[in-house]
Amino acid sequence: MDIGESIRAGVKWLVIGNVGSRVLEFIFGVMLARLLVPEDFGTIVTVQVFTGFVGMLAGGGMGQALIRAKQADNNDFNAVFTLQLAFSIPIYLGFYFIAPWFAVFFDNPLYEALLPVSALMFFMRPISSAYSSWLAREMQFKKKSVISVLTGVVTGLSSVIMAWYGMGVWSLTLAGLIGGGLGNLLLSWVTPLKLKLNFDVAIMRKHGSYGSKIVANDFFARMRRESLKLILSKLAGPAFLGLFNKAESLHNLPYLMLGQPVAQPVFRGMSKIQDDLDQTKYMFYRVITLLMAYILPFYVGLWWVAEPFIGVVYGDKWLPAAEPLKILSMAGFFYIIIRPSSVLLMAQNKLRQEIIALIVILVFTLTACFIGLDWGLEGVSWAFLASQVFTAIYFYILAYQTLSTRIRDLFKAIAPGLQLNTVLFLVLYITDYLSGELLINSPALYLVLMVAIGGVTYLSCFLLFKIPALESEKTRILDKFNGGLKKGKRLLQRFVLISVKLIFSLVLLSALFLGLMTLLKNYNSSKGFEEYNFIPLQEIHEFFDVDEQGT
Repeated sequence: MDIGESIRAGVKWLVIGNVGSRVLEFIFGVMLARLLVPEDFGTIVTVQVFTGFVGMLAGGGMGQALIRAKQADNNDFNAVFTLQLAFSIPIYLGFYFIAPWFAVFFDNPLYEALLPVSALMFFMRPISSAYSSWLAREMQFKKKSVISVLTGVVTGLSSVIMAWYGMGVWSLTLAGLIGGGLGNLLLSWVTPLKLKLNFDVAIMRKHGSYGSKIVANDFFARMRRESLKLILSKLAGPAFLGLFNKAESLHNLPYLMLGQPVAQPVFRGMSKIQDDLDQTKYMFYRVITLLMAYILPFYVGLWWVAEPFIGVVYGDKWLPAAEPLKILSMAGFFYIIIRPSSVLLMAQNKLRQEIIALIVILVFTLTACFIGLDWGLEGVSWAFLASQVFTAIYFYILAYQTLSTRIRDLFKAIAPGLQLNTVLFLVLYITDYLSGELLINSPALYLVLMVAIGGVTYLSCFLLFKIPALESEKTRILDKFNGGLKKGKRLLQRFVLISVKLIFSLVLLSALFLGLMTLLKNYNSSKGFEEYNFIPLQEIHEFFDVDEQGT
């Protein structure tokens, strides 16, 4: 299997896993939103900011280093596992001892118990990191995806059950630990890698060199996301943070389902051909073209249905998050440029330039959002959108310098998706205009109508428009569809054949049974049946010389 086929197969299974996980996350999230209040979500997000940030530092970027390395055996994985496990012990103790001060700073005594319990996840991360890196390196994304879905089911069910019994924010924390433990158990079962301690300092240093660059990169990227949440939690309160986080997480959903899965196999593929800039350039722009075609329509639709979607699905208490969601949905276009550019820079080991960019973007984002806070949720959302525009421009400039490409290449890559989504936007605009007061009178019906018309419109345009850059995708989809129809036809034929055989067998057995019962009934009515029963009994009596009185 060549690189292109490996990437496509990896993307397919990662998309399946991510879509499954995100759908489950969405379903359980709706249930939890009905059972919990925004403050509960704001509280757990505040904790996750710190645990996630420190977890990223503890990982040391060595998981990515193992994936990128040209050669890596069990000794490499065990040495990285040992180092990450060694980091986990002092990190947990640190969280345990700072919990009281953490609770005082955020003026919430619940954090004193919540923080140490959440920090138990640090003992699970070295295990999951080693196994996940091995699966990613071997491009066995099917196993990874299946485990992700199974873990999501268990985590979601656990959180909903505990929330139902009134455990509040604890339902989110404990469910995460349950899911993490199950995930590690399943990963160890499907991966031949046997983890054990290995204190080889040379191996640790080898992977730590590249990993430190990844950490520096992730440090500022996470700082940009998480420091904003801390500012909102401290200055505006957990309820405000819960509403903004709901809008931010929902607007990320299309990208996380369809865009994020592309990053891992593409990074692995670009790492293999890192010396071939022409092939790397083709892969870079091809990814942008496909993401525009597959992801952007979700953001166009989300812009139109943000308010009824929030109201119908999550309830009136979450309606303040509708307008921020509508604003943030416009950032979807820029994610399609940012992520491929970031993957390209990592594969080309241009992490120093990316780190500088992230520092500048961090300052820009925090400054803009701090100013936007004066206008509430909408102000922060507009500021965040501005930061995404700035990030897309900055990252593409770095990619432009790396590949020695042209702006025209970017416009050529995004043009097919823009054509399709322009038609989609116009059709939804006309539908919204003709629907009149339907949004006010029946938001659920409005939501269903917009989704149905939008889906049919986009699929029709995708299949009917003659767009050269998407012809191969259209052909592949039609081939898959036709192949599915043929398989469905064969299954239907087999089902019909088995059903006919089964029905024929049942009819035949029923006829035989009825015939036998009729024969016995007729024989009994002619008194032959009693005689038939009496003859053997008479013979037995004669044999034992027993008279009619039994003597």
